[in-house]
Amino acid sequence: MKSLLAFRSLFLSQAKGFGLALLLSLVALAAGVALLGTSGWFITAAALTSAGLAFNLFAPSALVRGFSFIRILARYGERLSGHDATLRLLAELRGWLFARLFPRLPLTDRSLRHGDLVSRLTSDVDALDTAFLVAIGPVIAALVIGGTLTGILIWLLPPAALLHGICFALAVVALPAGLVFVSRRAGRDVVTRAAEARAAVLDGIDGHTDLTVFGIRDTAEAGFTDTARRLAKAKRHLARLAAVASLAVQVLAALALVGTLWLGLRAFTTGAIDGPVLAGLLLAVAGSFEATAVIVRSVSKLTTAMAAAERLTAIAEAPPTVLDPPAPAALPVETSLALTDVTFGYGGPPVLAGLDLSVAPGEHVAITGPSGSGKSSLLALLLRLADPQAGTVTLGGTGLPSLAQADIHASTALLSQDSPLFHDTIRANLLIARPDGDDAALWSALAAAGIESFVRALPLGLDTLVGEGGRTVSVGQARRLCLARTLLSTAKILLLDEPTTGLDRAAEVAFFETLHVAARGRTVIVVTHAAIPEGSVDRELVMRGGRLE
Repeated sequence: MKSLLAFRSLFLSQAKGFGLALLLSLVALAAGVALLGTSGWFITAAALTSAGLAFNLFAPSALVRGFSFIRILARYGERLSGHDATLRLLAELRGWLFARLFPRLPLTDRSLRHGDLVSRLTSDVDALDTAFLVAIGPVIAALVIGGTLTGILIWLLPPAALLHGICFALAVVALPAGLVFVSRRAGRDVVTRAAEARAAVLDGIDGHTDLTVFGIRDTAEAGFTDTARRLAKAKRHLARLAAVASLAVQVLAALALVGTLWLGLRAFTTGAIDGPVLAGLLLAVAGSFEATAVIVRSVSKLTTAMAAAERLTAIAEAPPTVLDPPAPAALPVETSLALTDVTFGYGGPPVLAGLDLSVAPGEHVAITGPSGSGKSSLLALLLRLADPQAGTVTLGGTGLPSLAQADIHASTALLSQDSPLFHDTIRANLLIARPDGDDAALWSALAAAGIESFVRALPLGLDTLVGEGGRTVSVGQARRLCLARTLLSTAKILLLDEPTTGLDRAAEVAFFETLHVAARGRTVIVVTHAAIPEGSVDRELVMRGGRLE
């Protein structure tokens, strides 16, 4: 429950909508109980009256119809307002999570799989946003209805009030609390197993070709089947616990009903209560437990919501990889870069060891070397996505830890091998780098990247929709569009990580020649496996064993 309370400010932001849903839920439940009670009294009174023709049928029948309509309209309004508030909460939850996730990227927890992260960003948020509708609201509504009916029993049938109050409290408070206690682990297992299943699906989709080529698809399918079996087992266990609790609620409801009937008959024989009133109270008691039935079914959702909240707060409260200084220094005008005796690793052997590098403003430097030699790690340090364990990294003579991260990122642009094209227009993809860029600036960047003629030939030009991941353009065109986006930025330093991945040799050479001209006057550091065309950079270094040669 503590994990859910961490989100109380977000729930309170939708207090008006949830409050209206709760009020309408109370009205619906009260109308249902009143409908049963009035119907029981009306039918019994009409049957027992000695002057049936003289019995006033109109007022009770009008009440029955009125309570029916009130119940229907209140239930509809509850759904409308509750789901509207829930959808608004969903948007706020996602905004809250992303706002806390971005400063923590890349995540320091390297055991967190991609599929598990996707699961936390989707299904865990979905589980959390239903917590009020399926658990908190029904409990509050049931307590109000049960307390009200117990008060009516104190007035009309005092001997049954205590019995009803005890049974109702056990059904609404004790049993759900006990179910939460015993099903916490089951709810956590369901969320964890579901995340494992989603991760297995993503792994199977991403690696389908390799699994098929190497003939191990059957093994992967067997592994996924085992994961799905564990998920089903966890869900069955949770369902069994809920079924036992539902049975216990029904037993309590029967006990309250039978006990009220027995005590009511004793009161009837002494003349302490009329028959029609007793019949109405019996049906009202039965109706009041309608509010308890949904609670037990909702507790399983509450336990999964609690587990989801724990997983979300684990990400949101993870320590950031780097922190801004309390009083950031001003961003230097001069853009020289220097790494001095830098040592850096990810918890194991150092990837970079005693590395030194100095890059003058406007210089173009290429760094080559085998995979795993630390080239990408060097760029991460220059972007201050991480800090070295030893040594210093400076920009214009000022250590990066003394600068605000926003200033560092504003002065530095990155083009990586994974830089995406989003499912949007070419214009929107470019404006990511410079939201205030006009059409002239966009065409200039496209021209500098050597892809202006291609875009101008498109029927919609800049407003052409690019498919997800750039699937509507070739690999070379996608790379050049990403280069245009990088060039559009006002950053004075450009970092490129394997920018020619997927290109043939002719396209590689053309890309580097374009970059050399387009980025003139800016500092460029490019790490690559590709052979650098002669004259396209000022200096070429080789990374070996965490050092530059």
